[in-house]
Amino acid sequence: MYAIVDIAGQQFKVQKDQQIFVHRLENAEGEKVAFDKVLLVDNDGKVEIGAPVIKGMAVEAKVIRHLQGDKVQVFKKKRRKGYQKSNGHRQQLSEIAIEAIGKASSTAAKAKPAAEPKEEKAATAKKAAPKKTAETKEAPKAAVKKETKTEEKSSSNE
Repeated sequence: MYAIVDIAGQQFKVQKDQQIFVHRLENAEGEKVAFDKVLLVDNDGKVEIGAPVIKGMAVEAKVIRHLQGDKVQVFKKKRRKGYQKSNGHRQQLSEIAIEAIGKASSTAAKAKPAAEPKEEKAATAKKAAPKKTAETKEAPKAAVKKETKTEEKSSSNE
């Protein structure tokens, strides 16, 4: 029996007693977690596909440890220009062990992915001033032009 499950934004094919590395979870080491975004389950040839997920199905796992992945070197160079830039990155990971695939139970805590930066609410709270229509802008100008023309005519008649 295996399942394809969405864990922290990535899809994994998991089986019982399998250990996998996923993006860092907020759950503590030794804590049990449940992933309810199960996309597909294969039970001895009987395949069940979700649209997009299978309701009532969950994968239960236990967080073994938190660690960092291997360092990835990022090197940029432009030939004949004297430009070189070196950078590195180590991904934050969590190692989890799959304990069960089956019906969802409320005993295990739901998985919490690492905190993402929150958007500022103040920027979205500001509202734009209502735009003036073309008619409201043109009407006062036309009235001013008519007045000036009538004044010119009356001054030229005198």
